[in-house]
Amino acid sequence: MDMITWILLIVIIALAVKFFLPAKGVANITAQEAKDKFKEKDVQFIDVRTPGEYKTNHHKQFKNIPLNNLAGRTDELDKDKEVVIICQSGMRSARAAKMLKKQGFEKVSNVKGGMGAWV
Repeated sequence: MDMITWILLIVIIALAVKFFLPAKGVANITAQEAKDKFKEKDVQFIDVRTPGEYKTNHHKQFKNIPLNNLAGRTDELDKDKEVVIICQSGMRSARAAKMLKKQGFEKVSNVKGGMGAWV
């Protein structure tokens, strides 16, 4: 392989690793740990699924802010409170958590496995 091919390969691998690794400072919690947080007062619960998915199955503590709308609606959230984020499988919520961390939210938790792990 020539040098350009190696450089491209390294860049592609680096981007893939960056995309799939969790954001620094985001806690990955279980569904049970999320349920335990329902008792806490200073926690905001956000469901980033589509309105259709949310309507089909959701928990009343979670406010629906779809992932594609989240960047424009962060003013609805308090940066001083913890944010617990859920989706169907944990992938979209991980992206949402990373987005919120970049926007200055300090305490962000992603529910591993999403609604699929909720028992």
